[in-house]
Amino acid sequence: MSNGKLIVMALAWLGTAGPSIAADFSDPTWPCIQRKVEDLSLGLMWPHQISESESTQNSADIDEIVGLLALRRIELEDLKPQVAEFAARYNGDPDVLGLVFQRVFETLSKRRKRIITGIGEFSLNQIDIAEKIDLARVEMEQALSADPPDYDRVDALEEQLDWDQLIYTDRQRSITYLCETPQIIERRLFAISQMLQQLTSDQG
Repeated sequence: MSNGKLIVMALAWLGTAGPSIAADFSDPTWPCIQRKVEDLSLGLMWPHQISESESTQNSADIDEIVGLLALRRIELEDLKPQVAEFAARYNGDPDVLGLVFQRVFETLSKRRKRIITGIGEFSLNQIDIAEKIDLARVEMEQALSADPPDYDRVDALEEQLDWDQLIYTDRQRSITYLCETPQIIERRLFAISQMLQQLTSDQG
């Protein structure tokens, strides 16, 4: 069976299992409506040049605030007082705040890249299951058309089909969340950048 047929078949199953249908059918590793952007640009999010001084390279303060900002389970609104206190401690130094953003960017970008890779593996696995279902249906038709029909084989195939379809559908329910996660990380990075830029001394 050609890869093109497998992709079309898998996407048909995606359509019946849930609302998330890929916008670009040419990439079997990307089943999401959202556009696939593998790498983010630090320069697009932080407009200032970032320079790291020796005094900040091993700062426990910086490590702590970076760790908090990189935790997606903590709302940025809840971190505003701590971030403002940190910025005031360094007099809103753009170099220090830029370094904070750079380290948060590196942490979340790596995490985002791993998620995108996982989505690709998920999608290919779903295509494999869809192929298995399709082949089982063909074999079931052949078993029913035999003379005499092979009902034992049909029963076994039917049981396997039920199981594979259950696994496929159950996994497919998570695709919406999986597809949204890279964009959630991207939005958090933009929000962190805006928060830190507003606290730089350059902004007054």
